[in-house]
Amino acid sequence: MAHQLAFLACLVALAACVGFPLAGEPANLQDYCLASPNANRAPHSREYREFGGFTPVSVTQIPGLNTLEISMVRIDYALWGINSLHTHPRATEILTVIEGPLEVGFVMSNPENRHITKVLKKGDVFVFPIGLIHCQHNVGHGNAVAIARLSSQNPGVITIANAVFGSKTDISDDLLAKAFQVDKRVMDRLQAKF
Repeated sequence: MAHQLAFLACLVALAACVGFPLAGEPANLQDYCLASPNANRAPHSREYREFGGFTPVSVTQIPGLNTLEISMVRIDYALWGINSLHTHPRATEILTVIEGPLEVGFVMSNPENRHITKVLKKGDVFVFPIGLIHCQHNVGHGNAVAIARLSSQNPGVITIANAVFGSKTDISDDLLAKAFQVDKRVMDRLQAKF
């Protein structure tokens, strides 16, 4: 019995020195998880206007958020305003509608590239997974307001149209024409707008 206890004590000591390996995925294994597969719907085709404004709460405004892996932003949407296609390379976003309705959506990654959309009402919450292209659109008859919480003190934002067509060092119109499968003159006109 004493030998068994001594052996067990040695195993515990060895485990404490060596440690137990932990297995897990370093990132999400899928783009999203929907509670209902019927939640998808086609986006509205109304004319888009300016969205309104942002009121950020991040490490830039409150240095005490440094290393806490969180930031927030209040987004005010004008009538039919949009927060155009963008992505946050370092954060998942949880959006809560304060005043709405607000149509929200994101695009799944390759190969499916499906656009998932939903119209939210006041009090509804929606999650935009890290790195996926997403947008919001005021589809109501007045202003809309949302609060977004992001899982990073510095989530970053890449506005797709600005990044592609308004890059400070122009992306070659040959490359863009091939990528978008259009004439180079179309790319020149788009780049001129940005």
